[in-house]
Amino acid sequence: MRLATWNVNSIRARVDRVTDWLERGDVDVLAMQETKCADDQFPTMPFAALGYEVVHCGFNQWNGVAIASRVGIDDVQVGFDGQPTWGDKPDVEAVAESEIVDGGLPRASVVAVPHHGSLTSSTARFVAAAHPALALVSAGYRNRWGLPRPEVAERWRAAGARVLTTADSGAIEITLSAGRPPLAREYRQTRRRYWHR
Repeated sequence: MRLATWNVNSIRARVDRVTDWLERGDVDVLAMQETKCADDQFPTMPFAALGYEVVHCGFNQWNGVAIASRVGIDDVQVGFDGQPTWGDKPDVEAVAESEIVDGGLPRASVVAVPHHGSLTSSTARFVAAAHPALALVSAGYRNRWGLPRPEVAERWRAAGARVLTTADSGAIEITLSAGRPPLAREYRQTRRRYWHR
């Protein structure tokens, strides 16, 4: 199974680029961040034409996430008990992570690092419980917040994870095979521009 994550930064502006890439890349599941649209604005038809089911959670022009899958989508849950909301105190993320761990967070081979790797997330307890081989950070290139924060990335590395960011890697494609470690393919490494060589 091939999984990928992409910070699309407005799916409506980039739907053709995303669907072209899906068609060429033979990707089974794509997790998208920063879709920047409400649920009723998400362009599902181009994905459906390629055989993908889509679930989306977005409220307006800010943030938004989606999953496109050609292997099916079942048991969709939006949010978690204790999940922080807009206007909550910053420490609420740590509380939510603690509740997730208390609820029986299974070990994972791949984790999407919470909140782009900000200081208010990825508590030591959460990182230890997840204990992934790969920790993926969705963050924009040269973002003004300096995400992921170096100390947060180091926390994941200290737990044994290889940390990859969309800022450095572009799209990150993950291949999972039973009994084998996850294989990451970084778009900017496989499609390097001549000025990066």
